[in-house]
Amino acid sequence: MPINFFLRYLVLVASSLLITSCSIDDEELSPKPRGYFRIDLPEKKYHTYQSDCPFTFESPTYAYVHPDEEKNTEPCWLNIDFPRFKGRIHISYKPLHDNNLRGYLEDAYTLASKHQIKASAIGEMLIKRDSVKVYGLVYDIEGNAASSLQFYLTDSTHHFLRGALYFIAPPNSDSIAPVVEFIRKDVFKLINTFRWTSRTSPLPDFKNKRH
Repeated sequence: MPINFFLRYLVLVASSLLITSCSIDDEELSPKPRGYFRIDLPEKKYHTYQSDCPFTFESPTYAYVHPDEEKNTEPCWLNIDFPRFKGRIHISYKPLHDNNLRGYLEDAYTLASKHQIKASAIGEMLIKRDSVKVYGLVYDIEGNAASSLQFYLTDSTHHFLRGALYFIAPPNSDSIAPVVEFIRKDVFKLINTFRWTSRTSPLPDFKNKRH
């Protein structure tokens, strides 16, 4: 067999093996979709939350509403905990006086904007319920941000309330997406059933009184 022909034959065989090898490697190393555990979601059921605070709303029966007992909390600051999902809606309330509404609106915007670094998008949804004087805005935060949803509610004259949804877990929008969507409906249920209540007594001191 001529040497030139033999060399060309070896080059051809080697090239074929290289191409075949690359094809196999590419197939074996191709990334596969990451799997997550199936999440069983409870049936949607609600009850009315009422206290000495100047507001009421409907909360899911699988959540636990309790006063915020962290340091520097103020009257009528609440946590709505979802133990099964390691989620929490933190509620803070502020009475309005001396035209301080603008400052609280700016704070709500600033706190939502802090998540822009991790968020892929932040949508806004206007809340306007004239019949019960509930007005506000929902910040729908997409992506791997620490907070998936934030909102504020006000009557523009006496009350201001802010809420934020958090999860006690590393943010991963893919793995918690079903839970976020599930609790998102609970947040809108809270907003759609929210009412201000008439009251003349001082705000309750939750640090010395448990509900």
